[in-house]
Order: sequence, then C-alpha cells, then structure tokens
Amino acid sequence: MRRILLTCFLAVLFGASSSYAQGYLKATGRIITDEKGNKIILRGMGLGGWMLQEGYMFHLSNIGQQYKIKAKIQEVTDSAYTAKFYDEWLANNTRKIDIDSMRSWGFNSIRLPMHYNLYTLPVDREPVAGKNTWLEKGFAMTDSLLKWCKANHMYLILDLHATPGGQGNDLNISDRDPSKPSLWDSKANQDKMIALWRKLAERYANEPYIGGYDIINEPNWGFESADDKRGTNETKNVPLRKLMVDITKTIREVDKKHIIIIEGNGFGNNYKGIFPAWDNNMVVSFHKYGNFNIQGTIQNFLNISEQNNIPIWMGESGENSNTWFTEAIRLVESHDIGWSWWQLKKIGINNPLEIKLTPSYQRLLDYWSDKGPKPSKEEAITALDEFLNNIKLENNIYHKDVTDAMFRQTKSTATIPFKEVVIGNSTTINAVDYDLGSQRFAYFDKDTASYQYTPGVKTQGNRGHSYRNDGVDIQPDESGYHVFNIEDGEWLQYTVTVTQKGNYTIQFNVATDTAAGQISLAVNGTNTGNIVLTNDDASKNWHLAGLKKVLLKKGINKIRIYADKGGFNLKSILFTKE
Repeated sequence: MRRILLTCFLAVLFGASSSYAQGYLKATGRIITDEKGNKIILRGMGLGGWMLQEGYMFHLSNIGQQYKIKAKIQEVTDSAYTAKFYDEWLANNTRKIDIDSMRSWGFNSIRLPMHYNLYTLPVDREPVAGKNTWLEKGFAMTDSLLKWCKANHMYLILDLHATPGGQGNDLNISDRDPSKPSLWDSKANQDKMIALWRKLAERYANEPYIGGYDIINEPNWGFESADDKRGTNETKNVPLRKLMVDITKTIREVDKKHIIIIEGNGFGNNYKGIFPAWDNNMVVSFHKYGNFNIQGTIQNFLNISEQNNIPIWMGESGENSNTWFTEAIRLVESHDIGWSWWQLKKIGINNPLEIKLTPSYQRLLDYWSDKGPKPSKEEAITALDEFLNNIKLENNIYHKDVTDAMFRQTKSTATIPFKEVVIGNSTTINAVDYDLGSQRFAYFDKDTASYQYTPGVKTQGNRGHSYRNDGVDIQPDESGYHVFNIEDGEWLQYTVTVTQKGNYTIQFNVATDTAAGQISLAVNGTNTGNIVLTNDDASKNWHLAGLKKVLLKKGINKIRIYADKGGFNLKSILFTKE
C-alpha cells in the first residue's frame, strides 16, 4: 500500500506528460490524435465488475448474471441489506485512489462498462410506456469518475456494457434475463438505448476528457440464423448496423466533437456488412483474448483500417499471463493501436488488483454451490460486509508483476529484483520471489500463457493461479507459497546484493513425490555446480539439499537455478556465509 501511495504522489508531483490527455480525441486517418494533432496511443483499463458484476469475477460462475447474484444475496439476508450491499459496492469498488494508482502505473485512459439500469428504468418498469425515467445514480457516478480522470489527465471512454434487454446470448456480459425481450427483439429497448446515448452526449458534449463513446459492447447474436448464438457467422449484420447508425445520428444532433467507437458482432469482431463508415470521427474496436500474438490474429482489423481509412482500437483484452500481456501490447502498439485491458480487480491474479478470498466468503460460496450448509443471516452479513471491505484498493493485493509486464517489459528485457534481497551471514530467499521480468530473461517456463481460443492448443501459465501471473507454476502451502510442476530445462533468476565477498553454502528447500531431480546453479553467468536429488532424497516433506564453496562477489549478483531434471518442488534458498 505504501508503494502504491508513493507512486501516486510522484505522478502528481511531476504532472502530466505528453502521453496524457491533451484535448478532444479525433480520428485522423488511421490513427487517433489529440486536438493538437499529436498521435495518441490509448493505454487503458476497463472497470469490469463495478457497475456490472459478472459471476466469474467473484467465483460465482454457477450463479451467472448480476440480477441472479442479487437474488442470492437477498435469499441469505433480506431486501434492505441487499440494497445496502449494492450501494456500498458502487461507492467502494472504484474510487479516486484507484484512478490515481492507475495513472501512476502508466495508464492514460479508463473504459467504463456501464449498466443501463443505473441511468434509466427497464422498459417493463416504466410508469408510462414509451417514456424514459432518468436515474441520477449512474450519471452521478460517471461525473465523479470523470472528475478523477480529469485530475489525472486521463481520458474516460464510456462503454455501454449492459444494454436495455441485453445485446447477446452470453447472458453474463449484459446481465440479460432470457425470459424477457432482448435488445434485438424489442423496439422499445432499442429506443431506450438510443435515448440513453443522447442523454449521455448532451451531458458530456463539452467535456474534452471524455475520450469517446463505445456505443455497444460485444454484441453476440444470430440475425440471419438463430443457431448462430455467438454471431460469428453472420454475413450482413443489418440490425446491428442500423442501430449503430441510429445511435450515431442522435449523438451527432447534440455532440459533434467526440469519437464514436463501434463494435462488430461476434463479441466485437465480426464486421461483415457493417461498412461503409457513416461518420468521419469513428473508431473500430476489436477484442482479443486467448489467441496467438502474431500479426495474423489482427490482420483482418488492419485490413479494415486500411480499406476504410479508419483507426482501430483493441477495446478489450487481458485475462491471461504476463507473457501474453507483454506480447499482445507490443504487437498492437507496433501498429499504432491503443488498447484497454480487462479488468482492474477481481478475485484472481491476472489483473493489477486482487480481491482477497476470505474463509467467510468461501463458506458462502460453498452454500451457493451446494457444497456446504446455509449460513445464518448474521453469518452471511458478516461475510458480505468483509467482502465489501476487501474490494477497497487499500485492502486489495497489488500485483506489480502485472503492471510491470504491461508497461516496462513491453519496452525492455531488463530484469529487476521482485523484492530487494541483501545477502548477509544467513539469508533465505523465497523461491517465488524470482526477478521481475520477461520469459527467458527473468525465468524460463515451458507453459507461459493460455490459448483457450486457439484450436488444438492446451497450455496455461501459472497452474496454481497464485501469488504471481507469470508462467512459473506457484501454489500455496501451510506457510506461504512454493514453485511446483517444475519441468526439465526450466529456470529461475534472482538478483541479490551481497554485503561480503566470499564463499557461501547455498541450500535449496525441496520436496518431491517421485524419484530424482537435478539442480544446477549459475552465478553471474558461470556454472558453479549441480545437485542430484537421489531416490534417498525423495520425500513429500521439505528438506535441504545444497552446494558448498559458492563464490559470491560483493555487490550485485545474478543467480540462476536450473532444473536440469524436473519433478521436484522448490520453496526457498538459504545462503550461509562460510
């Protein structure tokens, strides 16, 4: 927390750089520029989970949509507590300290995934059919967020994530109730969506820190064939184009300045039938998850940009390993494409901020998944209050390896210590605190990313989903964390500061379920010996195996531990001056 606050202070102290907001954004040929004509690469973060909860973010995949989560909370508490819970959720999930921190880490923009029901009533709850009741809650939240972005010279992009009725067959994305008419089945829902965008444009027309209007998030719908549930095979997309044209028209009646961002069918990526463009200040968004970071995976969007002389923006990406993050950002920025990551915080390690999973909340999850008894009302409220406290940034776990991968590592292969380590007469390093840096520079692991949307490829990064988001496999134990699933040829690097030159005994705290493994050690690029973990060493219990007379120089030393033969777990390394 101290580090977060310090970086925030330094960012404010040194002021805005040219990479931050400099007036209205505009589409200039194939790039986005500011009012002065400077090229702008948007480096953004999506605030998923704030206005719109998706079940998986909070280990509630078995429940699904937000309206179902609300019902589950009400079932174990009551309606009054549920209303209070969501008021506090909206007040505490994202605050100025979150935006200050993102600025200090390097972000220059925010994408706000909006739920329409914070701005207006659902069609079936309107007191007068065809009329729109406007709710101050959503607008006030947006005003506050815009104020925080202004203070940090960051752009705010408004993204309608949950539309009236819901825009797709992926129900969680838009909190859609399939028992009611969808966006596409109801003209009243479409009219309400158009009216909402007009209302937003009226309110923010003269706000240069609004970066643009992302008018519909990830439509996924079969217009030509109801069997095309994801909308990936549509060839015309007539209703989608018409709705986006109508929204653009109503926005332009009150706001001619801001960029309008469009998304294709098939989760933002199917643009068949969408062009020609109908506005001269428009940007094409695409979403990229779980495929290879090679030009071929974005070539279709590069073609769209070239053919239509229009900028493209990777409006949503993430939820993978650090290696994948670094590679994806390098790829798109090499083509002058900006990006927005998904998401700032949830339960899990592949985002900058992790919400802690507490025992009391886990017991609630167990009940909701039929694995445990129903808690009392008092127990449920205690668990949920604790959860509300843990969503605050000061109670989150900050994953500096994630932001390092997204910014420093995209520009440099240099490694730096994950934690400052000074080697004295007797010093222990936790194995999981290997250097901060890229694959093949700070560590080498045979599986570094997930390619869940690439047929025939089954790999993943950290198989333990704990502590760090690199390819190294880490899992918790009774006293902390250790590296496991170590395979032949993998290695870890540690940069340490030694106070006294001399010989040291270096012992590795290892455990193995099977037979032998083999470790070799290199100091400053020179091999200093190896250890064979024989069958006699095989044990499920941790034990030390070491090398003697390892010469370390005074000052900075880079130490690499190689798994010449894997099959063991590694918890820590003990340095003892001889």
